[in-house]
Amino acid sequence: MVPYRYYAFISYSHADRAWADWLHKALETYRVPSRLVGHSTPAGAIPKSLAPIFRDRDELPSAHDLNRKVGEALAQSANLIVICSPHSAASRWVNQEIVEFKRMGRAERVFCLIVDGEPDATEVSGRAAEECFAPALRYQLGADGKPGKLRAEPIAADARASGDGRANAKLKLISGLLGIGFNDLRQRELQRRNRRMAAVTAVALAVMALTTALAINAVIARNSAEVARQAAERRQKQAEHLVGFMLGDLNDKLAQVQRLDIMEAVDDQAMQYFQSLPTTDVTDEALAQRAKALEKIGSVRMDQGHLAAAMQAYQASLKFAAALAGAAPRDVARQVAHARTWTFIGRTHWYQGELDDALRGFQMAQRILLRARTVAPADHDVVFELATLDNNIGHVLESRARFAEATVQYQAMLDLTRALLAADPRNPDWLVQSGLAHNNLGKMALLRGDLATAIAEYAADERIEAELAARDPKDNNQRENLLLVRGILGRTLALTGNQHAAMKYLRDASAIAAQLHAADPDNAGIGEDVALCALQLARLLRMEGDAVVAGVQAAQATSILAGLTRQDPANTGWRREYAEARLEQAEQARVTGKAGVALDLTRSALALLDPLLADEPDDRPTLLSTLSARLLLADLIGQSDATAAEALRMGTLDAIGRQQTGDPRLDALRVSALLALDRTSEAQPVIRRLWRTGYREPTLSALLRREGLPYPTNTDFTQRLRGKSGLTLLAASTAIQRESP
Repeated sequence: MVPYRYYAFISYSHADRAWADWLHKALETYRVPSRLVGHSTPAGAIPKSLAPIFRDRDELPSAHDLNRKVGEALAQSANLIVICSPHSAASRWVNQEIVEFKRMGRAERVFCLIVDGEPDATEVSGRAAEECFAPALRYQLGADGKPGKLRAEPIAADARASGDGRANAKLKLISGLLGIGFNDLRQRELQRRNRRMAAVTAVALAVMALTTALAINAVIARNSAEVARQAAERRQKQAEHLVGFMLGDLNDKLAQVQRLDIMEAVDDQAMQYFQSLPTTDVTDEALAQRAKALEKIGSVRMDQGHLAAAMQAYQASLKFAAALAGAAPRDVARQVAHARTWTFIGRTHWYQGELDDALRGFQMAQRILLRARTVAPADHDVVFELATLDNNIGHVLESRARFAEATVQYQAMLDLTRALLAADPRNPDWLVQSGLAHNNLGKMALLRGDLATAIAEYAADERIEAELAARDPKDNNQRENLLLVRGILGRTLALTGNQHAAMKYLRDASAIAAQLHAADPDNAGIGEDVALCALQLARLLRMEGDAVVAGVQAAQATSILAGLTRQDPANTGWRREYAEARLEQAEQARVTGKAGVALDLTRSALALLDPLLADEPDDRPTLLSTLSARLLLADLIGQSDATAAEALRMGTLDAIGRQQTGDPRLDALRVSALLALDRTSEAQPVIRRLWRTGYREPTLSALLRREGLPYPTNTDFTQRLRGKSGLTLLAASTAIQRESP
């Protein structure tokens, strides 16, 4: 069997994350029965353990190209496990991951875990919303690599209470992964557990009995005379210490031997005990212990995928945490604990897909912390928790398409991390949080067309990445992150016409990529980085008139990306980038008068891009590349087939009209299409909007000059950009910004 980095890849919807957490932990901690290890099966030799398991995007480093990383992880995984529910059935990301894995020729290594909904519900009238299988699971791939009409029979374990149940479903899934019979694995599991569980079960039952007795004695003592109060409190402390043991060490040992049934019984007993206790006439220490223990129960329930039970535990914990916080409003530690409980409640709502309730939970925690901050404005725990909540709230708002409000939260997050870093500028956790805030803000700014802010945020991110890379020059992952952010910064500066600065950052990125590639020439991801840097440099060099070097760079990019695409035709990112390299070669051919070559290259690029856009119509890089290719094709065939050229331009305008406005890159394509259709009056307001954003990408500037349309320098933007970003290279681009109309 081909060696893989991961034993399995877990694909799931964000709404099913609790199930993914449970499954990931259950598989990685599972110990294969020793008598099975080494046996040969159709799935290969049986290993000692199933680790490591890749859990979708949770395993990713802080990278700027998540699609590529996910594609690499799929290629490096021996098996694909799909958590099946109506949420995952409707997720285009889950469906795409299944398609890509099947395209690798490993359809027989796809396994399903049903957690909600019904299989094949789409076949029943009126029940399509209950479907738990994604389309790529229900149908086999056709010759074109897409789900066809021939039905597939997914290999599925059913974790629902009405199906196999959680424990049996896990064993069924493991038996499929190992390539052995379910009954054989189950019998060996029973034998192993019976040998190991006698002592643990006895301890658990004894502790439960002792806890109950102590609790009863404590309650009786509390109702007796005043002279017995201290003895009652002592006994109650003993009881609660034992409960703490039950929820801590004992639960951990039970988890190791896979006895979820006893774990649940222990936690249920603890829940009943705590809920029966009063919140008054007890010590603050006892209340804090109860709150912490109930929070622990909630986390266990969350790991098990029991969201309703987790919520019950968190709400019970909240009762005690609120009592403690209310009794001492100036006790910052108590306020932080109270806020964290609300955060857990908000997170549980988030996992359940209840975004409004999640937002309310996060905002409640935020209000508590804001009050605490008036008492201790410099408390680092308070500030860090507030920054985390701003991130959580921002993501909820962003998922509701409330981008302006999300931006406010991300800015608040950045302000708080700046306050933390003022106290300790080298704290890595705070630096990571700060970089995340800058990244969020840069993305939001680019989408709304605020290039000055986008560049400033990317520049701030670049400085953070550079500092972290400098701390450990041997950390190649961090160096790759640095080259990626420098590439992004260079490309964004090029949109403002700042060719000098763009070239500097892209050459820096290219140099790092070359060093990493020399150290690890077989790393496909680094090879892709080399190709992308070469492609961006080719574009800039062509625009500056250096056709020879531009041709060399484009040829290098095309060669690398062609090889990567042959290596893995299912990798959509590599296919798009290969098409973009072909487009750059087409542009170079057009500039040198080789119209026939340019036409062939453009059509070959569109043959790659059109299917990608059909599969992912909302993917912005694919949309931009496809529309650029269509407009280039329209220009190339305009003389010979004016009708087809007009149709391509009209289609481009329709596609742009369906997108959210604000992205200057789409506006530039809109201008190009409108001017080619002689609709100059319609193009004028778009041109003015681009001018206000500071957009001066050389292709647009050259087009406007040919059309005789004025596009004067926006000096206010230049000054604003210099002030915002602090980039020393901006001064060198002044001549470029002062092009005459």
